[in-house]
Amino acid sequence: MILWAIPLGIVIGIMSGFFGIGGGFILTPVLMLMGFSPVVAITISLLYTISTSLSGAWVHFQFKNIYWKAVLFLSIGGIAGTQIARPIVLWLQNRGIDELAIPIIYLVLLAYFSISMFASKNKNQDDLNNNTSRWIFLMLGIIGGVASSTLGVGGGFIMVPLLITLAKIPPKLAVGTSLVSITFIVAIGFISYAASTPIDYILAFYLILGALIGTQIGPRLTKVYSNDQIQHLLGGLYVVTFISVLFKLLNLSLAGLVVLLLYIAIVLGLFIFRVFRQKENKVVNAG
Repeated sequence: MILWAIPLGIVIGIMSGFFGIGGGFILTPVLMLMGFSPVVAITISLLYTISTSLSGAWVHFQFKNIYWKAVLFLSIGGIAGTQIARPIVLWLQNRGIDELAIPIIYLVLLAYFSISMFASKNKNQDDLNNNTSRWIFLMLGIIGGVASSTLGVGGGFIMVPLLITLAKIPPKLAVGTSLVSITFIVAIGFISYAASTPIDYILAFYLILGALIGTQIGPRLTKVYSNDQIQHLLGGLYVVTFISVLFKLLNLSLAGLVVLLLYIAIVLGLFIFRVFRQKENKVVNAG
């Protein structure tokens, strides 16, 4: 029985909708820690991310958390990036070094973004910088697309922090914008892999079923957090994912899985606490 995939899909869906990361950023290392090969984990994660991105993007659209000028160029760059990356992954797999190379790439990127999320300080985090060049968005899209197909992530794993730090887009807007762009990028990436990589579609179905629930919850939680708090929570997620992937390289997969799931449990606990606290404040103010 793989019914465990439904609650896993819900949890990752909540994190996806809240952070704008598509879900593959968390699901890929989880599947690898559970024993799936990198290429299979990537393909399942890309399919899962299509559903989380579509569902989460719709909610962010309702909240007006999307910067449409950026979406076009992020999507164009991202689609180009997926086509650049696929031959690289297959080349690594054919030479039997994918299980070492892909986690190492993960570690380098995770270390950089962990630091950037805690070190970056935007003075006006609620103000949108409309002067950002379209070429910046195109470049970020290419980078996100390469990451999407190389690592099995939605691209938001890279695009969200770069939109915040380089394009100076407020975190909430970066999350929504990223999810819309990811939808196009991941669809192309999945098609590229699906033709040559057999996967368990029943497992994917259960994961997606959970995602459709979780991604309706995550975006709504952004309304009870400040941009600064979202940025720091995302930084924490990068740190623990770095630790979990490092444990995987050291043949301590179970320890890595526990660390990652523990942080997710803590964040979910914080979500529940914040929602109940907000409701209590509304009751007190109403009284």
